[in-house]
Amino acid sequence: MSVPKKYIHDRLVLLFLSISSFLVVLGSLLIILRLDTGSKGIYWAQYRSNLGISAYIPGRITDILAFIVFLLVIFGMNIFLSMKVFQHHRNYAITVLSLGTLLILLTVIVSNLLLNLR
Repeated sequence: MSVPKKYIHDRLVLLFLSISSFLVVLGSLLIILRLDTGSKGIYWAQYRSNLGISAYIPGRITDILAFIVFLLVIFGMNIFLSMKVFQHHRNYAITVLSLGTLLILLTVIVSNLLLNLR
């Protein structure tokens, strides 16, 4: 798939791509640096409000590392979809990029909150 020339030169697209890439790198580093390999490796992976007192469900280190994979998949799909849509409608591509950036930001926040509970 070729990258449209106007896509690369659009300032708003580059702004959202820069913010998204910064958040992906920041989120990945925060997750990796906060992992504790010396302990048993049990982390709080889920929160279920309907369970009452035992609302937190424990998980393994792979459940936390899945956040990094999720960040990378969302970032890749975000770029792919926005390039496809940009050829037809610039505003739709910017909407896709902004919603992807919001999703990446929320992923970083949730992963850090789960790691704080440990």
